[in-house]
Amino acid sequence: MIWTVKHWSELTRDELYDLLVLRTAVFVVEQACPYQEVDGLDRRAWHVFARDADGKIAACLRVMAPEPGSDTAVIGRVVTAPAHRGTGLGRALLERGVQTAWAQTDARRILLHAQSYARGFYQKAGFRPTARPEFLEDNIPHLEMELVRKAR
Repeated sequence: MIWTVKHWSELTRDELYDLLVLRTAVFVVEQACPYQEVDGLDRRAWHVFARDADGKIAACLRVMAPEPGSDTAVIGRVVTAPAHRGTGLGRALLERGVQTAWAQTDARRILLHAQSYARGFYQKAGFRPTARPEFLEDNIPHLEMELVRKAR
């Protein structure tokens, strides 16, 4: 795998297109969930992605820096292509996403909305559910989870 971390301002048109292709293929088509994939948030995000030996994006996520006055970065759009599931690529992707959040922002914690079935995956990476009860996002059950930065 070839790993890349780029801010929106650094992405090429082809990279952006390839990211949107994977995210739409999984979140909209595979999960049969019509929602607004192009939501305007990519413009302020760091994008972490891996290309396979064929040059196709195999996994990606985005990291958003804290809003002014907040200490919380957000990880979202975490996805692994079907052909690469069960290989450990998702774990490697999330690790790189967390590293990017800590390296590129002054965040004290990272928040994400995990599809409820994936709770264990995120817990293995150190994320814990917040007090917010399970909720529907795009008609799919989700949990809000957080990872607090360890003191240096």
